[in-house]
Amino acid sequence: MDIFTHAGIFIYPLGLCSILAVFIAFERLLALRPSRVMPRALVDAFVSGQFDGVEADQNSVAGRILHFHRSRPSDPDSLKAYARLEVSRMERGVFLLEVVIGAAPLIGLLGTVTGLTQVFSGFSAETGLPAPATFIRGIALALNTTILGLAIAIPALAAHAYVLRRVEFMAARIGLGVQALLQAKQD
Repeated sequence: MDIFTHAGIFIYPLGLCSILAVFIAFERLLALRPSRVMPRALVDAFVSGQFDGVEADQNSVAGRILHFHRSRPSDPDSLKAYARLEVSRMERGVFLLEVVIGAAPLIGLLGTVTGLTQVFSGFSAETGLPAPATFIRGIALALNTTILGLAIAIPALAAHAYVLRRVEFMAARIGLGVQALLQAKQD
C-alpha cells in the first residue's frame, strides 16, 4: 500500500482516472451486449429478409432502426443516417477512455518531475548531498506516480481497443441489416 501513500497529491487525479476508466469500460461492455444491439430474432430477420411479425423493440439498436424504418416513408438516405446515429450512440463515452489513456501517464510524469525537483532542491550546501528523508520522499513520489499512471493507462488502452473493435463489429452487422431492410422494401 506504500505505492498509494507515497504518490502524494497526484493520487487524487490518478484515482479519478482509474474510476472513470473502469466505469466507462464496464458501462460500454454492458451496453454493447448482443441483446442490446441486435437480438437473435432481428439477426434471423436480417439474414432471411423476412421482417413480418418481427417486433421492433426500443430496447435494442437494431430494434430502433427497424422501428424508424417502419414509421417513416421509404427513404434510404434517412434510414442510413439514422443507422449512423445509432452507431454513434454505441461509441458514447469512448472518448473518455482516450482522455484517461493520455492523462494518466502525463499525471504520472508530472509526479515524476515533482519528485525529482524535491530531490534536487534538497541538496545541502555544506555536504553537497541531499537530506536522506527528502531524497527518499522525492524518489518515492517520482517512481510511484509513474507506476500508477502507467498501471491505469495500459488497461484503459486495452479496454479502449476492445470496445472500439466491438463497436466496429456491431456497426458492420447493422450495416448489413440496413441493406437487408432496403432490399426487403424494394422487393
